[in-house]
Amino acid sequence: MPSSIPRSAAVAAVVSAALAAGLLAGSAASADTSADAAASADTSADAAAGVRVHDIQGTTRVSPLVGKQVTGVTGVVTGVRTYGSRGFWIQDPQADDNPATSEGLFVFTSSVPTVAVGDAVSVNGTVGEYVPGGLNSGNQSLTQISRPTVTVVSSGNPVPAPVTISAFSVPDAYAPEGDPAAGGSINGLTLDPETYALDYYESLEGANVRVGTSRVVGATDPHAELWVTVKPWENANRRGGTVYGSYSAQNTGRLQIQSLTPLAQQPFPKANVGDVLAGTTEGPLDFNQFGGYTLTARTLGTVVDRGLERETTEKQHKNELAVATYNVENLDPSDPQEKFDALAAAVVDNLASPDIVALEEIQDNNGAKNDGTVAADQTLKKFTDAIVAAGGPAYEWRSVDPVNNKDGGEPGGNIRQVFLFNPERVSFTDRPAGDATAATDVVRGERGGAALTASPGRIDPANTAWENSRKPLAGEFTFRGRTVFVIANHFGSKGGDEGLTSHHQPPNRSSEAKRLLQAQAVNAFVKDVLAIEKQADVLVLGDINDFEFSETTKALTDGGALYPAVKSLPRSERYSYVYQGNSQVLDQILTSPGVHHFEYDSVHINAEFADQDSDHDPQVLRFRP
Repeated sequence: MPSSIPRSAAVAAVVSAALAAGLLAGSAASADTSADAAASADTSADAAAGVRVHDIQGTTRVSPLVGKQVTGVTGVVTGVRTYGSRGFWIQDPQADDNPATSEGLFVFTSSVPTVAVGDAVSVNGTVGEYVPGGLNSGNQSLTQISRPTVTVVSSGNPVPAPVTISAFSVPDAYAPEGDPAAGGSINGLTLDPETYALDYYESLEGANVRVGTSRVVGATDPHAELWVTVKPWENANRRGGTVYGSYSAQNTGRLQIQSLTPLAQQPFPKANVGDVLAGTTEGPLDFNQFGGYTLTARTLGTVVDRGLERETTEKQHKNELAVATYNVENLDPSDPQEKFDALAAAVVDNLASPDIVALEEIQDNNGAKNDGTVAADQTLKKFTDAIVAAGGPAYEWRSVDPVNNKDGGEPGGNIRQVFLFNPERVSFTDRPAGDATAATDVVRGERGGAALTASPGRIDPANTAWENSRKPLAGEFTFRGRTVFVIANHFGSKGGDEGLTSHHQPPNRSSEAKRLLQAQAVNAFVKDVLAIEKQADVLVLGDINDFEFSETTKALTDGGALYPAVKSLPRSERYSYVYQGNSQVLDQILTSPGVHHFEYDSVHINAEFADQDSDHDPQVLRFRP
């Protein structure tokens, strides 16, 4: 870990004082819509004259001049943002010789700026630290000048040459370990841009930067942003993505790209994972709530389509049972018929009509309308009809309606898990189903094997682990005379976790505590089945909302009760979701020891594409019970 000046005590005092005075500002709203980027300084604060941009940026993440009034700060305008968080960036052409101090700085104007790129300006204002997402988000802060008075000294000046961000300039190590004396924060540590990627990016905060031709690792999203990597070899997979394989493999080459040009003036290009952003992309390096360091492009490269295609899994053999899980992203009857048709076609064509499909995020009959409706039969009829129209089987369904607004998700939507099954291939063992608050238990059946007291039924719904979260749905199926237990899950989301660019390193993953309890409850239920029938065929599947290497997955597999089938794939193929340029596992199918041989497929049809029917990729497992 690098040495730090004024580190711990002195920097902590600066930050504490700034927080107390309201100078280290944050907002619960996004950085793009914030009304003010920093609180005004105490009028008694000393004014600092003749300071340069690098003096304001300093050698740590928090400006040594936070809260100070500064006058005569000079630079050339390198970018102007006329929407969202309005303001402009300046850069001092006369850099110092310290690689830890950035020469660029954002000036927050609130209203549309009146300067232009190439203007040489002199700025008076207040130095502040804005925390996108608010102080409780864990995000790093953005050093800036707010409430500015701006004087244009001259126009038409050349923009300072950009710093090229490349595979060779970004360090392989991601971040230093946070200072224990500062609660794990790296805010007070002196930047070491030659050792740590986060320090490298921070040392360029606000500066004019560029990337050359780079591979897209996060598809264009509805907010007009995409992700590239400047490290083509970094945890790459055959489809062009960058795989997130452990908490220490954050993929340092990822960088978010946005455009400074409003969409009304120039549409943002659509790109899929594996496409290439060719040529030069250049502009100021920003920091925002949704991804951290972001190249806000003044000049945007051209997307080259590399022809990524949606995958199709193999059809199951006659004596194989095919079981799938698919998060269909808040499906309800008010969704366009096109969404139902596209999801149905995926089930039939890309998933080869599995015998059993566990669905997550099926909403009630009127979606987000919050009127007490909990039934989802209309949603499911519309979906299963679309599957038939697409040439698929006439699936039947089983589920348990939740208590209104008690399972999380969109208020009024009442998302739940549902089993679809093809009655021509598999039968469902119906036992009087309990309601949303009644638990199904495991007992010894008539033939001596394990059986459920309620099928379908919910697992331990009174457990506080499921508070405001989806309860697991258990069902008992029969395929070719063999009983198969399927448990459909949708564990608690990662909402509330700190991002990879958090000022806490490692970031706090507070949501994991709830999923750990949920995993323990499901694991205990599976062990109850196996205690009666050691070789029972049990599949635990769904949107687990956690990685194959997480503590959640470890808890699910405790005692050898389950095996995460995704681990049967090569490491480069283990992903079902793409987030901030990281291809990662959220959806899983886990098998009991009785499932001896299987084929597993993560079917990539959504997560890597700009046009998505869902943000998750479905998973399919084929085996012979």
